[in-house]
Amino acid sequence: MMNNFMIVGRLATEFIKGEVDGKECTQIRLAVPRSYKNEEGIYETDFVPMILLGKIAENTMEYCKKGDVIGARGSIHTSKDKKKLYLAVDKITFLSSNPDLKKTEDEEDDD
Repeated sequence: MMNNFMIVGRLATEFIKGEVDGKECTQIRLAVPRSYKNEEGIYETDFVPMILLGKIAENTMEYCKKGDVIGARGSIHTSKDKKKLYLAVDKITFLSSNPDLKKTEDEEDDD
């Protein structure tokens, strides 16, 4: 049996610090467009919630901002009480960034 996922999408939210099963974590959502059009001819987008732990969370928060395209690999977990299902990421690949969203406060003051 296999419990894996691989997904590529755009970071859709700011980082949210939280806790899952007693461990500190960082929550993110990836915007992932579907590969087919709906009845109106539009590509819909799914917003996929994921959990980052440890060094993966630290590196992602340091190098990524909302709007960046990232790849994520991990596995599906249930909470200890079996009431929640979540995607736990064990590898992030930084694919591209949006330079307009990476401006520092100093650069924004110059505009």
